[in-house]
Amino acid sequence: MTGFAAHSLNLDHASVNIDLRSVNQRYLELHFRLAEEFRALEPQLRELIQQRLARGKVECRINLIALPAATLDNGLNPAILEQLVHWQADVMQRVPNCTPLSVNEILRWPGAVPTATLTQDALNQAALDGVRATLDELVASRQREGGKLKQHILDRLGAAEAQVAGLQPLLPALVAAQRDKLAERLRDALGEAGHERLAQEVALAAQKADIDEELSRLSAHFSEVRRVLDQPGAVGKRLDFLMQELHREANTLGAKSVAVETSRVSLELKVLIEQMREQVQNIE
Repeated sequence: MTGFAAHSLNLDHASVNIDLRSVNQRYLELHFRLAEEFRALEPQLRELIQQRLARGKVECRINLIALPAATLDNGLNPAILEQLVHWQADVMQRVPNCTPLSVNEILRWPGAVPTATLTQDALNQAALDGVRATLDELVASRQREGGKLKQHILDRLGAAEAQVAGLQPLLPALVAAQRDKLAERLRDALGEAGHERLAQEVALAAQKADIDEELSRLSAHFSEVRRVLDQPGAVGKRLDFLMQELHREANTLGAKSVAVETSRVSLELKVLIEQMREQVQNIE
């Protein structure tokens, strides 16, 4: 399922930015783009995501951006300042036309102003906490999309149920018409003398063309799809299996068809089931 979530944590002297992106995928596929400081966290991050997600191609990005440092109260670093004075005098003696260092350049010199620092453990904990919060946002985003997909499936399911319901009242007439048509052909071929064989062939043909069992199975599968859609948690794989079963029954219905009406219903069912199956692939 598709989804996007972003989260930022502002620490003493750095910002940890986390992005989670998810696109449709039948299975769970994880990709990481981590700043060097967080590469060792990949196994833990993978475990965190697997606990919350079961499907989708997911990309996790974590960046570390340095912020203006927070100064301590012990002033400038005398050792660095003395070193800068020494270097500047040496450079000015060798290259008289050089411009002296400005106050701003001195203050920005690495180490000139003592700053607070974060330990790697603190950075790791911040990243893990941020990923947990971002996962909450991503799951909420995917749930909103899941609600839309559920309605899409229910709409097609209702149309499929209407096709089956419309066909069932026609079955007695379709069966009778097929039986009479077959009996007439057999009488022309066998004559009245073959009336026993005629009865056997008609009964056998009627049994092979009986689609009541397929319609009952379709109705049962429709009810199961509705039940699964109302369940909490991951339902995608169960729905995927049900779509396969529905498609099998629709195929059998078409193979047994002895009338235009049943062939048309079989075709309509295949179209609707395929539309549902495409969306089921996106559901966790």
